[in-house]
Amino acid sequence: MPDITSNPWRGRGLDLDAEFPCDNPQHVRKLLAQCPVHSPTPLLDMPALAEQVGVASVVVKDERTRKGLGSFKALGAAYAIAREAELTGLTDLKTALNGRTFVTASAGNHGLSVAAGAQIFGADAVIYLAETVPAAFADRLQAMGARVMRAGATYEDSMEAAEAAAAAKGWTLLSDSSWPGYSALPLRVMEGYLQLAAEAAEQMPKPPTHILLQAGVGGLAAAVAAYSRKIWGDAPEIIVVEPSAAPALQASIAAGKVVETQGPVSSMGRLDCKTPSLIALNGLARDADLFVTISEDEANHALPILAGLGLDTTPSGGAGLAALLAGLPLGPDARVWAILSEGPEGG
Repeated sequence: MPDITSNPWRGRGLDLDAEFPCDNPQHVRKLLAQCPVHSPTPLLDMPALAEQVGVASVVVKDERTRKGLGSFKALGAAYAIAREAELTGLTDLKTALNGRTFVTASAGNHGLSVAAGAQIFGADAVIYLAETVPAAFADRLQAMGARVMRAGATYEDSMEAAEAAAAAKGWTLLSDSSWPGYSALPLRVMEGYLQLAAEAAEQMPKPPTHILLQAGVGGLAAAVAAYSRKIWGDAPEIIVVEPSAAPALQASIAAGKVVETQGPVSSMGRLDCKTPSLIALNGLARDADLFVTISEDEANHALPILAGLGLDTTPSGGAGLAALLAGLPLGPDARVWAILSEGPEGG
């Protein structure tokens, strides 16, 4: 059974010196309309899964084909880079960012989005990876023209290296997390994720009663939660799902402030973030109802069940649905919306 924490800050939020997530997807849509590889991802109706877990319905936003990169993160960093290109005022956007270098750390798909955005708009990309990130992922980044650097044993180590390189070389740091003094570009990354939320809302026959949002630093969860509150108000129960090895948001909500958590490495590698994004925490403290954590066993137990339903993914990509399969108590009338955030490794 998932570990569940109710949010005492719901509706009012924490007293953090931070922006709230954006909730208007119109500019994202404007830019994506010019992207030849953009198309909406499907919303899948899963009646067999709904019957299995004892709810009225389950719909799944399937991000495995997003812009050919295999993850919702294709919407984030690439959009932030597109905004930087747009701000130059140049008519030829393909060369608008010539001479700029974007640097980041990545445990997975964020790096691909940075590499793709840089390639499109004429910039360079440098991606720092921890030693634990598979070589196949480094190969994918290099195939997209990015320069790959290895640094440290953890994502946090690689992030420190990326920050240091940005400061030393005058590169633009493009993280999907935010912290005091660093928020402008992460806010744009999160704004890009609004496209996913807007598509799903238009595809749904009825508004959901429950929304399951897996989280690492919390950018996707906070963006979707902000948009959901804008269009549906207080009605849906928004549930944030994290690994028990990295309960950064849950612990911060319990403490009423940003908390850096400790724990072992999680198989939910994309979600294995020990400190939350400041903007994301600010938004989710206001918008989310419950924060739950799931164990490694619960995440891995869900994978063959999801694969049997045609939802092949990773422990990270299926974490929201894993919480549902682990016995999250929602009731027989629940209409559940979840996100399959990425395809399987190597897919």
